[in-house]
Order: sequence, then structure tokens, then C-alpha cells
Amino acid sequence: MGREFGSCLVVDDDEDILTAASLLLRQLFERVLTASVPEAALALAAETKPDVVLLDANFARGATDAAEGLALLRRFLEEDPDCAIVMITAHAGVAVAVEAMRHGATDFVSKPWSNERLLTIVRTAAALRRSRRSAGVAPRLQATSKPAASPLIGSSPAMARVHSLIGRTAPTEANVLILGENGTGKELAARALHQQSRRAKGPMVTVDLGAITAELIDSELFGHVKGAFTDARADRMGRIEAANGGTLFLDEIGNLPLHLQPKLLTALEQRRVTPVGSNRAVPVDIRVVAATNLSAAMLKDERRFFGRTCCSGSTRSNSNCRRCASVPRTCRSCLTTSSPIMRSATAARCLR
Repeated sequence: MGREFGSCLVVDDDEDILTAASLLLRQLFERVLTASVPEAALALAAETKPDVVLLDANFARGATDAAEGLALLRRFLEEDPDCAIVMITAHAGVAVAVEAMRHGATDFVSKPWSNERLLTIVRTAAALRRSRRSAGVAPRLQATSKPAASPLIGSSPAMARVHSLIGRTAPTEANVLILGENGTGKELAARALHQQSRRAKGPMVTVDLGAITAELIDSELFGHVKGAFTDARADRMGRIEAANGGTLFLDEIGNLPLHLQPKLLTALEQRRVTPVGSNRAVPVDIRVVAATNLSAAMLKDERRFFGRTCCSGSTRSNSNCRRCASVPRTCRSCLTTSSPIMRSATAARCLR
């Protein structure tokens, strides 16, 4: 039976970590490559273009500042801006994790990890890498001194309305709900909102609620303290806290279990999160952008969605059939930004 993804690169100076990660990740990848030094890791990445890079934050014995890991992270992204990188941090590496995500890491995992959690994180990162490759879109999480160009392409009347709405909404602090069918570019609209906002220099943390099991969502969003449950062997920061100072993107918000929705709503309204197993609330400064393929009518169904919504404004991502005028420009972008193989495949999809 074939694996879900092609290859993964694990970079760590600890041979035990390399062995454990390799054995575990073979469930997802056809090939799991390993490297114990930065130079070998960069060479392997350039040669194989892995779906995910699992990167240790520290290499030198006794180092805790993650300087080497962050420098290598930047080099990976310079060579391949589309790279999906999951940082490996120490059990108390909250600050390192946040800094890594500010510099473009897709996610992070703390040592010692839960196998189920690591598989979930890496699977989500690989799926994101695949979707970016398909769309010909590179991540733009890094802070820049100049406003980033919008990842949305198109000049049709429907797209013009989307650009206008994003332009008016992005500078505000309003939470936003994006509605649209699958494949209409909801994530790209969320990234455009973040890039054009006052929080552009902060992290944009994405949580795909459709890819996380119901049992893990509570810990993923709010974090947990050591001993909170069986596999909680160390404190872990949740995604909401990781987005502090930036934007929290809740993708597929309609998949959030009903029993967790009041807790999420309370945390977002009060801008405070309480990790699982803790009595101490942590203040956060975030803006929330959420997306779903559910219709507005379905969101009002109290059997699926809690009565109040976390977002104060909404926009609809237009279906592709309403953006025919944008096809030529989309094709031109594909032809200039993608690899030769991707140029042919993506342009063919645009012309269907």
C-alpha cells in the first residue's frame, strides 16, 4: 500500500531522534531522509525537495538559543520558499517556537513528542506543501519591510470585489469569517488579510480543524501542562498563544466539535487562554480569521455550530466559474512562477 507523501527530511544531531522519527514517519512517507549536520541537510533538500523538513532548533552541545536552527531555517526558505518546515524544540522552547514561526516555519513540535501529535503535525504540513505546489503559491509568513504582494491573482469583476473588501478590512482589527466552496482560495484570502494588516510582521498561525482529530483539538488550540493527560510529558504552548501579536487562521471552522465551541468563543472574546490542566489564564493579542465551506444557513444550525460566531465580519470567496476573466492572468502567473512540470499541470487546470 502506497504512503500518503513522497519524502521527509529529518535534521537533528541526536542519532536516537533520527532513528525514532524515521521509524515513525515511514507510515506517511515513501522515503525518510536524515541528516545530522546543516551542510548535509541543505544538500539533501536541494536534491530531493522533501514534502516536509523536521528541523532541530539546536545543534551545538549545550546550546539553547536556537541560533543554528533559525539560521538553517532561513537558508532552507531561501533555497525553497515553498518548503514546509516543522521545528523541533526543547520542552520549554516556547519562545523558540514562536520565533521560528515568525521566520516562516509551518509548525513546531516539542521534545519529547507524542507520536500521534507528531504524525498529525507532519501530515498537515505535508498537505499544506502539496496544496502550495498545486497552486504555484509560496508561503509568505516572513516579516518584510515592504508590504507583500497579494497572493490573490485575478482582475475579473468578482475578484475586484474581493480585493476591494480585503483592502478595506485588512487595516482594521475586525475578526473575519471567509465563506466559500473547496478550492476557491479561502486560505489565500486569509493570507492577503494578514499581509495587508498592521500585524503583518507578526506570525500567521494556521490551524486546519479538518485535519486534527477531535481528541487533540483541545490541546492543539489551548496547549497543555505537564501531566494534564497520559502523553503530556511536558508543557506545550497551544496554537492560539503561538499566534500572539499576529493572526490566527482557523481553517474549516465548521469541523470544530460542538462541545469545544463555547470554550473557543470565550477564549477569543476575553483574549485569554487556559492550557489543558492549568488554572492560569494566559493573555493573548490576536486577530482571528476563520474559513469554512459551509453555507451561511448551515452555520445557523445550532446542531452543528454554536449560536454566536467568533467573527464580526464575513466575506465570500467566489466560485471559480464566476472568475473566468481571471484565467489568462492566472495562467501567466503559473507560467512565470512554477517549475516546468508544475507550469504544464497548473496551466492545464486553469484552462479546463
